[in-house]
Amino acid sequence: MNILFDQQMKSRATGETMSDIGERLDRLPITSLHRRAIAVLAFAYFFELADLNTFGYAATGILEQWHIQIHTVALITSASFFGMFFGSTVGGGLADRYGRKRAFIVSVLIYTAASLANAISWNVASLSFFRLVTGVGLSAVTVIANTYLSEVFPARVRGKSMAIVMTIGLIGIPATAWVARFVIPMAPWGWRVVFIWGALGMLVLPFAIRMRESPRWLLINGRADEAEAIVAAYERTATAEFGSLEALQPIAAGGGLGASHAEKGNFADLFSPLYRGRTIMLLILWALSVLGFYGFIAWVPTLLVKQGFSVVKSLNYASLIAICNPVGAVLALALIERFERKFLFAIFAVFVAFVVTAYGWTFNPTLIVIYGVLVVIGIQATTVVIYTYTPEVYPTAVRGAGMGLAYGAGRLANVLGPFVVSTLYGAAGYLSVFLYIAVCYLAAAALLSVLGLRVTGRSLEVAATESGVAIQCTGRGL
Repeated sequence: MNILFDQQMKSRATGETMSDIGERLDRLPITSLHRRAIAVLAFAYFFELADLNTFGYAATGILEQWHIQIHTVALITSASFFGMFFGSTVGGGLADRYGRKRAFIVSVLIYTAASLANAISWNVASLSFFRLVTGVGLSAVTVIANTYLSEVFPARVRGKSMAIVMTIGLIGIPATAWVARFVIPMAPWGWRVVFIWGALGMLVLPFAIRMRESPRWLLINGRADEAEAIVAAYERTATAEFGSLEALQPIAAGGGLGASHAEKGNFADLFSPLYRGRTIMLLILWALSVLGFYGFIAWVPTLLVKQGFSVVKSLNYASLIAICNPVGAVLALALIERFERKFLFAIFAVFVAFVVTAYGWTFNPTLIVIYGVLVVIGIQATTVVIYTYTPEVYPTAVRGAGMGLAYGAGRLANVLGPFVVSTLYGAAGYLSVFLYIAVCYLAAAALLSVLGLRVTGRSLEVAATESGVAIQCTGRGL
């Protein structure tokens, strides 16, 4: 049986197309190789999300030790998001050019080294610079990990796989909250330990080095033999673990690329006639989502302190709320393959708008925690959906660039986001901040539900063409 299997794989090696690769990857069951990839990505996500939130919690200690104003907190936060914009746009492009695996490893190195540097910051300028560099690595990791996952995992479980990675990764947020809860009150320098905690993501590097490259990326870069070897390894593992494979399901007419391998794309292709509309829609969608997300997540501890709650109480409330971050991903896990992504996102986003408004009305400690928990669950459920959806609407040659540009647009918008929050708070009060967050999520829900493509369960080779139009950019196959 193994000899016949190897002969069949060799016979397919010549003239392999993106359609062939996509069909073979999509028919696979989840094997031990997939589970190892999930473990690596989830571990990276755990500390990436931990590090992403370190400043939100450390800010309470920095406010007290350095005696800075809330606008200064906004400045440091904005520096981080400017770095994220740069890291996501450049990181996605580098992943398209040099490979998902190589770009992922470099990105982890950047953000973990920079996070360690955060811990030795001596003033606002140094911390702002180190947060900027940290943001470069953090956003690149997210973009590349999402792109890799969408290309390697079968179409029927892409959403579930993303939700599993996010569920494990989101545990990093409450873990960071509780680390901050205990170490910040311990000493004036306790906030520095929070940044050291975020840098532990470097422990994923030995495992990341052993990851397999995306076969889809290898094929469009003229490395068909390597792509074939990796797909064959997945198939051998599947037959060893499950005994047989399902018959190949050919891609619908018009969905394949019809070439031995696809040509490389470039950044300009994102704004070609076929992709321009979805690119602009995604830029706005991500800007709205990120403004709403960080308007709540990054500001809860600081705004509670400004409303008269002690640092300890503020951190207690924030820590209790943060525990439920993974619950949102679990909720998405249960629903993401059962409903069309764009409509599921809209439902979650409307829910967030409702409960975040209720949160802004109350100063009752119990209700602060209850509403805060509900907001976080809804926010993280929308995050899983949009993280899964975005790379699905672009072809392989520009998938990293498309994901990176959309993700980067959100981070660039949030360079101004902290100043919007601090200005609203100063001019119109506490409630206005949460009404602003609600408007962001309502607008995002309307945008995606009306203009978004249908992608759930579709092969990547057809997911970007809802109407069945061939995947082309500026006259060249992607």
